[in-house]
Amino acid sequence: MNGYAKAIEDFDGRIPEILAALEDDDLLLITADHGNDPTFPGTDHTREYVPLLAYSKKMAGRGKMNQGKFADIGATVSDNFQVAATQNGRSFLDELN
Repeated sequence: MNGYAKAIEDFDGRIPEILAALEDDDLLLITADHGNDPTFPGTDHTREYVPLLAYSKKMAGRGKMNQGKFADIGATVSDNFQVAATQNGRSFLDELN
Protein backbone atom coordinates (compact mmCIF):
# COMPACT_ATOMS: atom_id res chain seq x y z
CA MET A 1 0.00 0.00 0.00
CA ASN A 2 2.86 2.40 0.75
CA GLY A 3 4.30 1.95 -2.75
CA TYR A 4 0.88 2.61 -4.27
CA ALA A 5 0.40 5.80 -2.26
CA LYS A 6 3.93 6.96 -3.08
CA ALA A 7 3.35 6.44 -6.81
CA ILE A 8 0.18 8.55 -6.65
CA GLU A 9 1.97 11.30 -4.72
CA ASP A 10 4.87 11.30 -7.20
CA PHE A 11 2.52 11.59 -10.18
CA ASP A 12 0.36 14.19 -8.46
CA GLY A 13 3.45 16.30 -7.79
CA ARG A 14 4.24 16.40 -11.51
CA ILE A 15 0.79 17.58 -12.65
CA PRO A 16 1.64 21.31 -12.38
CA GLU A 17 4.65 20.68 -14.64
CA ILE A 18 2.49 18.81 -17.16
CA LEU A 19 -0.17 21.55 -17.17
CA ALA A 20 2.44 24.27 -17.64
CA ALA A 21 3.80 22.47 -20.71
CA LEU A 22 0.42 22.31 -22.47
CA GLU A 23 -0.22 24.50 -25.49
CA ASP A 24 -3.58 26.24 -25.91
CA ASP A 25 -5.01 23.54 -28.20
CA ASP A 26 -3.56 20.48 -26.40
CA LEU A 27 -5.85 17.88 -24.88
CA LEU A 28 -4.65 16.01 -21.79
CA LEU A 29 -6.32 12.70 -20.94
CA ILE A 30 -5.27 10.82 -17.80
CA THR A 31 -6.66 7.38 -17.03
CA ALA A 32 -5.59 3.92 -15.88
CA ASP A 33 -5.62 0.50 -17.47
CA HIS A 34 -7.69 -1.10 -14.69
CA GLY A 35 -8.94 -0.37 -11.22
CA ASN A 36 -7.48 -2.73 -8.66
CA ASP A 37 -8.14 -2.28 -4.96
CA PRO A 38 -4.63 -1.85 -3.46
CA THR A 39 -5.77 -3.51 -0.22
CA PHE A 40 -6.80 -6.73 -2.03
CA PRO A 41 -4.16 -9.46 -1.55
CA GLY A 42 -4.34 -10.90 -5.09
CA THR A 43 -3.59 -9.61 -8.57
CA ASP A 44 -7.07 -10.07 -10.04
CA HIS A 45 -9.00 -7.00 -11.10
CA THR A 46 -11.32 -5.99 -8.30
CA ARG A 47 -12.84 -2.80 -9.71
CA GLU A 48 -13.53 -2.23 -13.35
CA TYR A 49 -14.27 1.48 -13.16
CA VAL A 50 -11.31 3.79 -13.60
CA PRO A 51 -11.16 7.58 -13.58
CA LEU A 52 -10.71 9.59 -16.73
CA LEU A 53 -9.51 13.14 -16.26
CA ALA A 54 -9.66 15.44 -19.29
CA TYR A 55 -8.18 18.92 -19.51
CA SER A 56 -7.54 21.55 -22.15
CA LYS A 57 -7.00 25.28 -21.76
CA LYS A 58 -9.82 25.85 -24.24
CA MET A 59 -12.33 23.59 -22.47
CA ALA A 60 -15.35 25.39 -21.12
CA GLY A 61 -17.08 22.30 -19.78
CA ARG A 62 -16.61 21.07 -16.26
CA GLY A 63 -18.17 18.23 -14.35
CA LYS A 64 -18.89 14.56 -14.67
CA MET A 65 -19.64 12.53 -17.79
CA ASN A 66 -21.43 9.22 -18.08
CA GLN A 67 -19.41 6.02 -17.76
CA GLY A 68 -17.88 5.09 -21.09
CA LYS A 69 -15.52 2.55 -22.62
CA PHE A 70 -11.80 2.58 -23.32
CA ALA A 71 -12.69 2.62 -27.03
CA ASP A 72 -14.29 6.04 -26.44
CA ILE A 73 -10.86 7.44 -25.54
CA GLY A 74 -9.45 6.28 -28.88
CA ALA A 75 -12.43 7.73 -30.74
CA THR A 76 -11.97 11.04 -28.91
CA VAL A 77 -8.26 11.20 -29.71
CA SER A 78 -9.05 10.47 -33.38
CA ASP A 79 -11.71 13.18 -33.36
CA ASN A 80 -9.30 15.65 -31.75
CA PHE A 81 -6.70 15.06 -34.47
CA GLN A 82 -9.36 14.84 -37.19
CA VAL A 83 -8.31 11.39 -38.37
CA ALA A 84 -10.46 8.37 -39.10
CA ALA A 85 -11.48 6.41 -36.03
CA THR A 86 -12.18 2.72 -35.72
CA GLN A 87 -15.79 1.61 -35.67
CA ASN A 88 -15.60 1.02 -31.91
CA GLY A 89 -16.10 3.81 -29.42
CA ARG A 90 -17.86 7.15 -29.38
CA SER A 91 -16.03 10.46 -29.22
CA PHE A 92 -16.83 12.64 -26.23
CA LEU A 93 -14.82 15.61 -27.52
CA ASP A 94 -17.94 17.77 -27.97
CA GLU A 95 -18.88 17.16 -24.34
CA LEU A 96 -15.56 18.68 -23.24
CA ASN A 97 -16.11 22.01 -24.98
